[in-house]
Amino acid sequence: MKKFVNSPEDLVPDSLAGLVMAHEDLLALNESPLFVCRRTPKQGRVALVSGGGSGHEPLHSGYVGPGMLDAACPGEVFTAPAPDQIVAAARRVECGQGVLLLVKNYAGDCASFQVAADMLDMDCATLLIDDDVAVDRSPRSTGRRGVAGTLVVEKMIGAAAESGADLFECKALGTRVNSCTASMGVALTSCTVPEAAAPTFEIGPSEMELGVGIHGEPGRQRRTIESADTIVTMLLEPILKDLALQRGRELLLHVNGLGGTPLIELYLLNRIATLRLRELGFVVKRWLVGNHTTSLEMAGASLTVTALDDELLRLWDAPVHTASLRW
Repeated sequence: MKKFVNSPEDLVPDSLAGLVMAHEDLLALNESPLFVCRRTPKQGRVALVSGGGSGHEPLHSGYVGPGMLDAACPGEVFTAPAPDQIVAAARRVECGQGVLLLVKNYAGDCASFQVAADMLDMDCATLLIDDDVAVDRSPRSTGRRGVAGTLVVEKMIGAAAESGADLFECKALGTRVNSCTASMGVALTSCTVPEAAAPTFEIGPSEMELGVGIHGEPGRQRRTIESADTIVTMLLEPILKDLALQRGRELLLHVNGLGGTPLIELYLLNRIATLRLRELGFVVKRWLVGNHTTSLEMAGASLTVTALDDELLRLWDAPVHTASLRW
């Protein structure tokens, strides 16, 4: 294992301290229990609190700031945050309008956020994000995972909260955005969790894992690596089947790197996916390309498609000012 690290135990708090140092105009750090929040909470808005295992940076801590999250609670690498982190963060940023907990649909995250919600003595609602079409929805399991579409949901709800939407309106909006967002990823390499000091899974030099999760969970299938054109087709097919959109629908396309894929390759995927969507009769109105929901140093990428309407387009375009997303 080759990583910039002093000790695995100190990696997460020390990294967050560095993040806040670089963006001290925006962020404040609470060391115990650990969370990052807006330095100056906005009065009169619903507070948005998210979080999850570390190792997916810039998700979630990189998206705290005006127009997006009010606080982010990081667990250890690929490990859910503790309920006390979530409770403390919610109490710190709630300004009288209640708090909406934004939760990626993983068993550990769901359990921690549910315990926290039960402990909170304020108006509180929970939104589950489950955009990963590599996993089927099932009443017998946790079901679909929350992956790169999480950013899209957080951005649009953040814009609504910033403009004064109430708790019920923010949750209803998040449910709608989640329902019209779908993602699918592919991995070319594994990643190495510092505490484990070994690759999360083994993959051959000529293989790819289609539908991989952001913690290195197995995908739909392992197969020989294909051309970029073919890979894009394999990712878009289940996304579009899930969304079942009419021709002419306006879309947001998010090409996300998993941590170890250079931008030259991500922009190639963006071109291929955009042209393919146009061939199928869709109108790509907005793009976001980069490493936003990562899996440490994993080489790979995911595609996320969100069906837009006038309201969602306006919310996406609304101003945002965070460490990792701003316009």
